[in-house]
Amino acid sequence: MLKTALKPRWIAGLVFALLLSGVFVLLSQWQFGRSTQSDAPVDDPAVEQVKPLTGELQPGTFFPGSASDQMVSAKGSYDPTKQVLVEGRLLAGQKGYWVVTAFAVDGAPVLHGVGATGKTWIPVARGWVADPAQAGPPPSGTIELTGRLLPSEAPVPNVDAGAGRASAVSVAELINTWDVSSYPGFVAATSEVSAGKTLELPAQLKPLNIPAQPPNQQINWLNLFYSVEWVVFAGFALYIWWRMVADDYRRTLEDDEEEPDDEHPSDDLPAITKPEQVKP
Repeated sequence: MLKTALKPRWIAGLVFALLLSGVFVLLSQWQFGRSTQSDAPVDDPAVEQVKPLTGELQPGTFFPGSASDQMVSAKGSYDPTKQVLVEGRLLAGQKGYWVVTAFAVDGAPVLHGVGATGKTWIPVARGWVADPAQAGPPPSGTIELTGRLLPSEAPVPNVDAGAGRASAVSVAELINTWDVSSYPGFVAATSEVSAGKTLELPAQLKPLNIPAQPPNQQINWLNLFYSVEWVVFAGFALYIWWRMVADDYRRTLEDDEEEPDDEHPSDDLPAITKPEQVKP
């Protein structure tokens, strides 16, 4: 069969099949690249522009994706009795705790209904500490807060972090712990200003400096299916070439088997004798 495959026409056919398969593979890569799409660009400069919290997010609603990572500002006050340590947080490779405190937002809409409170709060991650003993109280008085707005984290199931602790910055859990009305997200603080003066963090409390998060990736299953389909086409093109070579090889064998019969057709025929003439 190798001799058949080395015929000039089948070598040319193989080259064509390989070129066609290469085109199909390139189309597969293109479709695969289109199968994953981002919600929004990572380097959106709009999220770095500080906007009022009360204009970007509403309490009592779902957290919109457009508000995620937005730098916001708010005026209000901390409640030192409403503070938890979120465990398992890394900073420069070291595991520690986020200090998260309830912040009463001035001018925020007031929710109504069962369990609603007269003020609307938002959890604020003020910084990171290596040891729970290093977490001091928040600054008192009226604070002008600036930070990055982030959606609530999902609670960790079947985990009891203990009194004054939390396994995640879950607004649903913190609402029950603090017994307050809250926004559906939290703020990672970048600065705190009191009476026009920027407050310095205690030495043990390290700033979080959380950048804008990478966008969510969405899978387009139709494009993913097309990418697999083009790979199948690439393999099918090579299979067609192989099948045509195999058919040519079988025809050659059949012709070789029929050649002896064609060359000596009289070998298998009975001999014909000339009848004797009878004299009168």
